[in-house]
Amino acid sequence: MTRPYRTSFVPQQATEQELPPDSPLTTKGWRRVVEHESSPPTLLTAVQRAALSPKGKLRDDELRRNYHAVLPLVNIPTIQKVITTSRLLVQLNRQQISARCQTTALSQLGRAHEIAVRKRHPRDRSRLPVIYVTVPPAATPKTLAMEFARFFGLDFPTRFNITDIVNAVCATAAHVLVDLVLIDKLHNLNLATRTGAEASDQLKYFAEPATFAYAGIDVEDQGLFAGTRGRQIAGRFTVIPTTPFPHAPGADRDAWHSLVGTLESILRLHHHQPATLTGLGEYLYHRCGGMIGSLSRLIRGAAVLAIKDGSERITEDLLEMVPVDCAAERSKALTAPEKPRSCRRRVA
Repeated sequence: MTRPYRTSFVPQQATEQELPPDSPLTTKGWRRVVEHESSPPTLLTAVQRAALSPKGKLRDDELRRNYHAVLPLVNIPTIQKVITTSRLLVQLNRQQISARCQTTALSQLGRAHEIAVRKRHPRDRSRLPVIYVTVPPAATPKTLAMEFARFFGLDFPTRFNITDIVNAVCATAAHVLVDLVLIDKLHNLNLATRTGAEASDQLKYFAEPATFAYAGIDVEDQGLFAGTRGRQIAGRFTVIPTTPFPHAPGADRDAWHSLVGTLESILRLHHHQPATLTGLGEYLYHRCGGMIGSLSRLIRGAAVLAIKDGSERITEDLLEMVPVDCAAERSKALTAPEKPRSCRRRVA
């Protein structure tokens, strides 16, 4: 007779202990995502700042640099749609026994769901409604199961086989009342290989007691929905594609400028002139290729630089100093408006 596996996972400790700053989402660092509330620091007047000691000014600068490095996420239609759609599916799936439909947008979806659960059960500190894991490269059923175990902080002796690990993970998930599982990097799952197909089956096994949300890059192009297994996956999930922000004249362009204006309104810089960034809306769009992450990174970087160099305002020249990702750079080359060709002067 085998002895029942006992876990040492204690959910309430996750919020009571201070987490290391580098804790990843796939471990207890997930607590930081859920509990983080970005409070804008007070923007001192010129008189108040002049009254500060040199150390006080350094502390104020550091506080504002840290704030701008992680500006609060602005809700955009895609994220709002993901959250509302997924939370509805979680509610509908709660009474089902079979596998569920779900879709993607991960950290914000998980945060919104867990906060909602905490509000419904404010005294129940043992609940852990959301799990966040990533699909490892060349995933196998065992490595995938270990990702779930790692999130819970479960350790296993080397003699433990995959059945032992899966049973422990499922027992722990049931104990802490998990009802939403976030799976990132789904593109690492290759259904064309035997191990990838078996890992996919492993996910379907885990999916029985909870709602799953997957996120991946070009999952349809990589054959995730092809073949028998792919058709089973396609029949269980709702897909919400994420694309660059549209920029057609009219409502799309107005929405982009509104997004830029919202980001600008939460800046905490002493000399930044309101509407500067909205006036640079076209530049920002072509610089970022309409990608929200690139826009956020660009503005956050410029704000940090503005505090560091003492200018305390964001200008186009300062924005040019902030690097963006390769995808945004490629998009910039494709979407930037053409400049008129200059006439060359013939030299006699």
